Amino acid sequence: MPKINIPMLIAFVLLAQLAGVIGSYFTMANISIWYDDLVKPSFTPPGWFIGAVWIVLYTLMGAAAYLVAQKGLDSKQTRLALSIFGFQLAINTIWSFAFFGLQSPLLGLVVIVLLWFAIAETIILFAPISKTAAWLLVPYILWVTFAAFLNLQILLLNP
Repeated sequence: MPKINIPMLIAFVLLAQLAGVIGSYFTMANISIWYDDLVKPSFTPPGWFIGAVWIVLYTLMGAAAYLVAQKGLDSKQTRLALSIFGFQLAINTIWSFAFFGLQSPLLGLVVIVLLWFAIAETIILFAPISKTAAWLLVPYILWVTFAAFLNLQILLLNP
């Protein structure tokens, strides 16, 4: 079993969490002045639950990226996989800006669909490097699938 590089693991988890912190800036600023007034479907989870899920997901994302990086950054395959990981992390943050910051469920839907494909590509690229890393991203893509459906429903309920 390879030795765990604790500082590197923490750095990747903090990087992923940073995306969440940046996204929450746009989210928190617009919940009470916009989001709370939207018509939402009955299956919309409470805000505290959504926040807790994202904390777990960002932790899993960071751990997954660490497992891939641990295989060696000298590999072109690893660098590509981590680049796509960074790309999807940026799209993740952009969704918060699009949906909450710009108060646009339509733009949010476009971004979250792009995010879904970027996550799928990340899983595909992570799998040959670390199957564990790829599996760590499965809860993330499942949650984003649910979030996309929720985003669509909010768009439809708030013409």
